[in-house]
Amino acid sequence: MFSAMVVCRFVHFSAVLLLFGGWVFRPLLLGPFSGGRPPLRAACRGLAWLALVSGIAWLLLTTFSMAGSWSDTLDPATLKLVLGSTFFGKVWTAHLLLNVLLLVALYTTFRFGLIAVVSFLLLATLAPVGHGAMLDGWQGQLLILNQMIHLLCVGAWVGGLAVLWWVLTRPAGVEVDAVLRRFSHIGFVLVAGIIVTGLINTRVLTGALWPTPLFQGFALILLIKVSLVVLMLLLALFNLVMSRAGHFAVLRSSVALEWLLGLSAIAAVSLLGTLPPLVVS
Repeated sequence: MFSAMVVCRFVHFSAVLLLFGGWVFRPLLLGPFSGGRPPLRAACRGLAWLALVSGIAWLLLTTFSMAGSWSDTLDPATLKLVLGSTFFGKVWTAHLLLNVLLLVALYTTFRFGLIAVVSFLLLATLAPVGHGAMLDGWQGQLLILNQMIHLLCVGAWVGGLAVLWWVLTRPAGVEVDAVLRRFSHIGFVLVAGIIVTGLINTRVLTGALWPTPLFQGFALILLIKVSLVVLMLLLALFNLVMSRAGHFAVLRSSVALEWLLGLSAIAAVSLLGTLPPLVVS
């Protein structure tokens, strides 16, 4: 059941992060009138369905961990109790409703702005889940806010890479150099946000700048995640060199690899959220 929860978290995080990043980054890269093009809307519909299915599975797995059996888990009274009487349940109710609203918006003629706002709220409601709910009072609220900023930066970066790869595979009619410059400028801000908020999360959750012991449990997975992010940064610098040299064929492969590393980092985060931080006394 532990493995199922990790896989479920990975699928759900990936879908929601890509939904937000892809939808928001498209107009930032290509202009204000590019958000509603059919390929993007169709891809977002698929991601929204994936998010809804994995979100329901997340709810069922969490309920099972509380109830102890599938018969109790699937009992409407148990689900009602979890959704109405637990912090997770209340947050997840809002989260699933936003997911449904996003699907409705994607299948209708709603404009870019509404879909962007709903995808933002869908991602933001992931912040209180997991380690974000560890602290009470104003400290807990600040931790959730920090986690929210962290997720928004990650979503924009990973989703933006997907849009950038799509642009590089279909460069006709697009000023690729201008797109690459815009992505680089925004990317620097996003990376800075990821690093700062990540350091704050680690310091608050573990009581140190880095948890110990280094090669066990939470600290080991965190090390893997940070190593993947460092590799992404090195690839980003490589991409910048390739773009200035005009080697777009190499650039397409490099951006795809950077995006896959981003998904691997999300996988590490999915496991990290199920592990207790090692608090230094």
